[in-house]
Amino acid sequence: MSDMIYRIRDLRLSFPDMVHKPLFGPAPRIEVLKGLSFDIPRGDVVGIVGGSGSGKSTLGRAMVRLLEPSDGLVEFEGQDITHLSEDALRPLRRKFQMIFQDPMSSLNPRLTVREIIAGPLKLHRFDRVSERVDEALNRVGLPHSFQIRYPHELSGGQRQRCGIARAIALEPDFILADEIVSGLDVSSQAQVLNLLEQLVRDLGLTLAFISHDLSVIRRLCSRTIVLHHGMIVENNDTKSVFEAPQAAYTRDLLDAIPLPDPTQVWI
Repeated sequence: MSDMIYRIRDLRLSFPDMVHKPLFGPAPRIEVLKGLSFDIPRGDVVGIVGGSGSGKSTLGRAMVRLLEPSDGLVEFEGQDITHLSEDALRPLRRKFQMIFQDPMSSLNPRLTVREIIAGPLKLHRFDRVSERVDEALNRVGLPHSFQIRYPHELSGGQRQRCGIARAIALEPDFILADEIVSGLDVSSQAQVLNLLEQLVRDLGLTLAFISHDLSVIRRLCSRTIVLHHGMIVENNDTKSVFEAPQAAYTRDLLDAIPLPDPTQVWI
């Protein structure tokens, strides 16, 4: 088995520009990812950070093949998945899972928590489905009784835990988490981050964490990739990125982190 869970080379992705499409002929294309190259070692926790429009979510979706790259190479566990058909991808999909920013929109409101977690298990023909649902809920700290609840009956943090449970139930090798704490209050954010840290340790997961919040990246990730206008401007261990950034854009991001005002009294 490869030591590199992901190998990305000269990854490019563009979309048709329908706003400026001429009356006749094809629409011009907007290049969102502009030749990205990096590796993710097995067991690593990598942060992908950048401002709005930097391409970080597009990159994540290309990595798990929710979007097909225009050019370049996406290699997962030594296998080229860049242009695999959906049929060829299906056996691999359980190995790389994605947790979405808005759990309410990614969880079917008509299904119970049990049905949400059990559905992918049945699709991938796992045995002991009921036991696996129980195990997944237990790992994310949701009680057995939550199996009969619907997404609207859960808090934001509980819905996010349900999304995490659905992902880990498939025993993936890699999880991509896209802005999954951005909509949560501070207390729920801390709980979800603690949970992710524990799951990485207990399950030996490789994790890529997409965020615009540098404080979250600093806490969770061992390595950080900084994107700007679809290009990598920084790719280093997280300590170095924060203490000795090489790119001017990274320094700008760090300067923009709000600092507490010691003169402010909170009552």
